[in-house]
Formats: sequence, structure tokens, C-alpha cells
Amino acid sequence: MPTVVRSFCKINLGLAIGPVRADGFHALTTCYQTLAAHDRVTVAAHPAGETTLVLTSTDDRVPTDSRNTVWKMVERALAALSLHAEVAIHIEKRLPVQGGLGAGSANAVAALIGLETELARAGVSPLPQPEKLRIAAEVGSDVPLFLIGGAVLGVGRGEDVSPLPDFPPTECVLALPGVGVSTPQAFRDWDALQSTEHRAQSTGLTRSQASDRLTTLSRALSAVLCPEARTHSSGVSASRGDLAETVHPLLALVRTGIENDFEEVVFRQYPLLGDIRRILAGPGSPDESALYAALSGSGSALFGLYGTPAAADAAEERLSTAGIRSLRTQTLPREAYWQQMIVPRAS
Repeated sequence: MPTVVRSFCKINLGLAIGPVRADGFHALTTCYQTLAAHDRVTVAAHPAGETTLVLTSTDDRVPTDSRNTVWKMVERALAALSLHAEVAIHIEKRLPVQGGLGAGSANAVAALIGLETELARAGVSPLPQPEKLRIAAEVGSDVPLFLIGGAVLGVGRGEDVSPLPDFPPTECVLALPGVGVSTPQAFRDWDALQSTEHRAQSTGLTRSQASDRLTTLSRALSAVLCPEARTHSSGVSASRGDLAETVHPLLALVRTGIENDFEEVVFRQYPLLGDIRRILAGPGSPDESALYAALSGSGSALFGLYGTPAAADAAEERLSTAGIRSLRTQTLPREAYWQQMIVPRAS
């Protein structure tokens, strides 16, 4: 019987874009957070004389050949295992394509977990974690985070990941507008904006200043999520609020001024997305307002995090009134992420 894996998605709690690196990628700092919302990936596999890979999906927009991150992950994993296998994978899409939720990247890790589970029945040992992280980084910048789960620090181009202390489970409402945002184009728009501002001000965003954006977000994350850092210089202004006394750590993080740099360019290209963020944020009353609302990655999905179910209910109602599709979910801490990943066979 095939292995069914929940392919959980992610949001970004702050995303800072730094200078372009020598390899052409932008340096990034972000805090990834996994969510309970998921696709389902079904894997059937067994060792064979030669490798065959069949990939199907419920969504016609999902490539079912070597362009897919699932295909890339499985090919590389089998090569690392020095193993041939017959593999059949089906992706049941429930999450948007090009939504900024990392759904395709999560599918790749879910396929790997399913592959390992299937091959274990034939006595094949799983790859060591460092090897899996190496392969994941080759497949895509936000693939490795799904090998950790929960709250995850991403640096480098986002692929250099480390676990962070988890937030408590928090109500989340995803807004899913019917547009797709290209991440490469969003980066090009960001570069063009920095170049325009440079010419207008005669003093553009220098490499040093761009690196400061990364440092500021890293210090904010450290101050809120690492208790020992609060007793040292964190670089976070005291005027942001007393972080140590804030009840909800997410609210403490928001008070540091975290933001997603992509919003500066994506909202210009798609003004509707800025409007949706304001809808998610709410009217300002504590009973209905979000703890934090933002674009996820480069979009187009946006999210609001709420302190109570009632506040999340109110956000869903506001989105419905505006004609915006939404999805209700929760943040998923690391332990729950791994406990819930593989669907029991009786399900």
C-alpha cells in the first residue's frame, strides 16, 4: 500500500532582501513558519533493475516531468543512495501554484519522506540529514526548511536553515487571490527599484546598507526567539516595546518592525494585494485585528495571524465580503509537523 504524506506549506515572518551575491542570487534573511494547510503526496516505490519515475497531479498546471521539484528530489536521492527503483508519485493539490507558500518545495520533501518510507520496507536505510539538506538546497532555495519544520531561520539565499524556538500554535487565515506572482520577476523589480532610487537620491542602496537589512531582521529574530539574547545587545530599539514582557512572542516580533521587502515591489505591480493585506490586518479593534498580516514570500498569497478564533472568523468574513478566497489553518510547530506528516494507513 502506498505511503501518503501531508505536504505542509509555509509563510514568511519577515523577509529581508540583501545584495546580489557572486552567484547571481540575492542574499536573504527570513523566518519561515510551517502551517497545517497542505497538499497530499502519495508515493509507491520499490528497488528495481532500472529507475522509472511516473509523476501525476490533480492540477494541470503542475509539470509532471523533470521540471518538477519532486522529480529533481527523487532523482538526486536515488543517485545518492546508488539505487535504482520504480517510483510512482501522485500530487493532490490543495494549495495554490505560485502562491508564495512553498507548496512545490514542500511537495519535494514530502516525496522524499514517502520514498524513504517505501524503500525502508526493502531494508534501504534513509540518507543522513546533512545529505538530505545538501540535495534539498540543490533543488530549490526554500526546500531545506521543510526538512526542519516549525519556525526556521533562513539565510544565504534562503537555503541555509536552522531551527528556531517555536511559536505557540496560532490561528492563521490565508488569502488566495486569483493571480500568480513570478519570484524571478519580483527580484528584477526589486533591483530596478533600488536602481531608480539610487539615481533619484544620488546615494543608492549600497552593498553595506543592503546587508544592514539582513542584520536588522536577524537581530530582531534573535531578541524575540532566543531568550538568552535578551540579556545582551540585540540592536533592537527599546522603543519598540519590552520584548521580554510581551505575552505572545509573535506580537513581540511584530513590535520589532519586521516586514517583507517584496511587498514594496509586488504591491506596486498588484495593488489589490496591498488592499487584501489591509483587510487581513483588520479595523484596529483588538477583538478583530491581526497580530501580523503580510505577503508570504513574493506572493500572491497573503496571511493574517490572530490571537483568537473569533478574530480569525472576523477576517474570513471580511475576505468573503470582498470576494477573496480564503483558507483557514494554524501555524504548525516542529513536533506536530513531524508527528502529522505521514498519514496513517487506515486513513
